[in-house]
This record gives sequence, C-alpha cells and structure tokens, in this order.
Amino acid sequence: MTKNTKQSSPKVANLAAKTLSNTNSSETAKSLAASIVAQANTSKQTGAKMETMASKVLQSDKYSDNTKTLAASVLSQSNKAR
Repeated sequence: MTKNTKQSSPKVANLAAKTLSNTNSSETAKSLAASIVAQANTSKQTGAKMETMASKVLQSDKYSDNTKTLAASVLSQSNKAR
C-alpha cells in the first residue's frame, strides 16, 4: 500500500487545536481536528471513515469555512491507493 507522507501545515494544526478547545465547535469539526492533531509529526494516515466524513463536509453547504479547511487537510493526508 502506498504511504502518504503529507502532514498538516502549522496553520491548519493551530486551527485544529483551537477547534478542539472551543466548546462551540461541532462534533464533526472536532472529529476532523482530532484526526489532524493525531497525524501531526507522525506517519499516520487518514482512515477510510474519516475520509468519508471529510468528503461529505466538503460537498455540503452547512459547514463553516474552518470546518471545510480541516476536512481538506484530512483528505490531503489520506491513502492515495484507497
């Protein structure tokens, strides 16, 4: 299986940390943020479940720009072979 070596930028990692600490953030945003933080400075890749969630976020009009930024970052770290 091909390994994706991409990592989140410091700006997106900071957004993820702020999302996790914000009590007003949605569960979806927090899940995406947690995935980004878990992958920071590691070789971990996005799982299939998170890829699906991130894809749905990007296709929907109901999510904020910040949540879509998190979703895009999660997808960029996904396994390209999947």
